[in-house]
Amino acid sequence: MSRGAEPTRASSGGGWSRRRFLGAATAATAVTTIPAPAPPEQTSDEARPVPADASSPPRRPAGPRPLYLGTYTSVEGGGRGIGLATYDPGSGAVTGTGTLTGVPDPSYLAVHPDGHTLYAVDERQDGSVTAVRLDGHRILGSRSTGGAGPCHLSVHPSGRWLLSANYLSGSVAVHPIGPTGALGERTDLVTHTSPPPGPGQQGPHAHQFRTGPDGDHVLAVDLGTDTVYTYRLDPSRGTLAEVSRARTRAGAGPRHLTFHPGGRFAYLANEVDNTAVVCAYDPATGRLTPGEPQSTGTGAGTNYPAQFAVTADGAYAYLANRGHNSVTRYAVEAGGARLRLLDTVPVSGDFPRHLALSPDGGLLFTANQRSGTVSVFHVDRASGELRLAGEPFASPVAVCALPL
Repeated sequence: MSRGAEPTRASSGGGWSRRRFLGAATAATAVTTIPAPAPPEQTSDEARPVPADASSPPRRPAGPRPLYLGTYTSVEGGGRGIGLATYDPGSGAVTGTGTLTGVPDPSYLAVHPDGHTLYAVDERQDGSVTAVRLDGHRILGSRSTGGAGPCHLSVHPSGRWLLSANYLSGSVAVHPIGPTGALGERTDLVTHTSPPPGPGQQGPHAHQFRTGPDGDHVLAVDLGTDTVYTYRLDPSRGTLAEVSRARTRAGAGPRHLTFHPGGRFAYLANEVDNTAVVCAYDPATGRLTPGEPQSTGTGAGTNYPAQFAVTADGAYAYLANRGHNSVTRYAVEAGGARLRLLDTVPVSGDFPRHLALSPDGGLLFTANQRSGTVSVFHVDRASGELRLAGEPFASPVAVCALPL
């Protein structure tokens, strides 16, 4: 099948991508609670995760801040590379400043903990990841991910390893990060060969690869096998050893996992069955335990949840809804063990593929793929309510918005 063809959901294992199929075409109350795992032994107070203090809001930075935008460069009407923009932390106004060319299909972006280097997936059949030095926007080079269609990447908190997920080939990769931010040759590649694919899937589809809050474990969310895999990352060699698997219900299609700042719970967006799940997490073992699926608040229509974002104080969670074209707002209760659905807020755009909070927590950004826009919302710290900050910003085939 050519790259321009659009397979149906049942053919998600072949062709260029079910992901392109989803993106290229033009208030109830629900509560789920699950028990927390037994707390691990602590040797000092410093070892215990502490949520941010809601009574002390982060200081809002003065002046414009950088905003980086991911897109597809190989689709009709797509971008030419990584979009460069700034945003005003007070008003939320976005101003375009140009494009960084030379990075093909940069559909997902992440920044190094030191803030000096940006990383992008090159979501193509022959997948790769690219490093960009932010000072001067200098491309430092690319490395193969060893798989097809990489759709997600993240940087280990140590700043030493880049983690990436190959959607089409159902594999996850690790690359070393050098002192300059440049990437070295891949240190590991693991393909998900079991369990068998879920209903309607023809193979594994790794959709996210991220570090757990303990820093010792990394978790891979696989939509095709309805499984979240936990690996222990060797901090010196960059190799992976599987330690556990968490199964969702068959056909759920898990896509994206976000942790509560307390480190004991996580929230899983299930793309295929349009549900959200609260999961318990044991930092000592890396074991994830999913609870019961719950509503996204989007009703009976077609909807594909994309991803969660959680406020720094752990009080509210937001879920992007593609199809319903909204953001679901949840109150986080019981120390992270419960999500209570509050409402859904229209994004004033079509197909919000990605959402992100600004570092100070005052703004929420959604990248709306089909409308080619980025919407910005003011976040009320006390209530978690969202208020649209003016007209959405035009950005071709916007699939990622990364505010710094």
